[in-house]
Amino acid sequence: MKVDIDTYREILDTLTRNKSRSLLTGFGVFWGVFMLVGLMGGGDGLKESLSRQFEGFATNSAFVFAQPTTKPYNGFRKGRQWTADIRDVERLKAQVPELDIVTPALSKWGRTIVAGDKRYSCNVKGLLADYAQVEEPQMYYGRFLNDMDIAQGRKVCVLGKKVYKTLFPKGGDPCGEMVRIDSTYYRVVGVDYSAGNVSINGSAEESVSIPMSLMQQAYNLGDNVDLICLTAKPGVTMSNIAQHIRDVVARAHQVDPTDEKAVTVFNTEVLFGVMDSMFRGVNFLIWLVGIGTLLAGAIGVSNIMMVTVRERTTEIGIRRAIGATPRMILSQIISESVVLTAVAGMSGILFAVVILQMVEMANTTDGIVTAHYQVGFWTAVGAAVLLSLMGVLAGLAPAARAMSIKPVDAMRDE
Repeated sequence: MKVDIDTYREILDTLTRNKSRSLLTGFGVFWGVFMLVGLMGGGDGLKESLSRQFEGFATNSAFVFAQPTTKPYNGFRKGRQWTADIRDVERLKAQVPELDIVTPALSKWGRTIVAGDKRYSCNVKGLLADYAQVEEPQMYYGRFLNDMDIAQGRKVCVLGKKVYKTLFPKGGDPCGEMVRIDSTYYRVVGVDYSAGNVSINGSAEESVSIPMSLMQQAYNLGDNVDLICLTAKPGVTMSNIAQHIRDVVARAHQVDPTDEKAVTVFNTEVLFGVMDSMFRGVNFLIWLVGIGTLLAGAIGVSNIMMVTVRERTTEIGIRRAIGATPRMILSQIISESVVLTAVAGMSGILFAVVILQMVEMANTTDGIVTAHYQVGFWTAVGAAVLLSLMGVLAGLAPAARAMSIKPVDAMRDE
């Protein structure tokens, strides 16, 4: 069979035009994969960043504190001020067996701490040793308060991260150094690097923790407490016992047990539940947008391959005429589709990983990554497999059209 030079020129022109279309279509796949991987990595990083706001808090914890009453009760008018006291701790331990840890806490805001010529306005917390089981400290130097500190009323303190960096800008272990809070001197025994920003009893970074017994004496607080911190035993849902907790405290202070504002039970379990629900929705949206964009790219690949088959009708007819089998034509079209999809997709994954790495580096403090904006290895492998599958599916329709071309009809096509 004789084929003139014009036919070869037509085939070359067709391939050149297809190259431009292929680049445009490949960009669609590239963008789809970039969106999917980028959104997944960004979503994971955002979740980790928000989770750090609750860092250290037990997921089954709650905090009880007093507010003015909003309902009249037993002859008392609404709006009455009342205060929880240390006896409420013993009542809760005795009457609510579902509780594991019950520990009081005191707070004084706007106190001045001084070390040498450095000073800082901080929140002073009066705590017991078991508070560490409610909000776990991240000790950078030294230790947290212990039972001996409480029993002996030792003048010791644990510094928060911002307090430590302000008082000791040169760094180093400050344990053993003396600091002054208002008019009392304390020996530093530890530095807590907890990064949680939830202001329950004050931010950990801006706080100084001292033994509760010592704080009661230093500020003449008597038996009053600002906060009662609780954790439930394993298997117990805090929401199920919140009303029982409120009843025990309310009855002891002549407060209406149904007055939820007067005896506030702040349940962190609800916050964790809301956050989990929110991120389930975010993950669903990420997959919806990413898969939708990928499908649009795959459809683009299928369309460009269909146009390619139509414009290469003569070429395919020549190959069929000189002995190419339908299976060879099928393999060629699907291979081109898979290669186009895979190259564009892998480029999208690589670019997304680079961008996420840059974002992660921007979220590094003191050499510590505050949030990991990256996707896992198996997630990337899954994306690669998905791309290959979509490449095969995108090439099926064009391949079927190519196999249906008859050599005689192809040679007549102009």
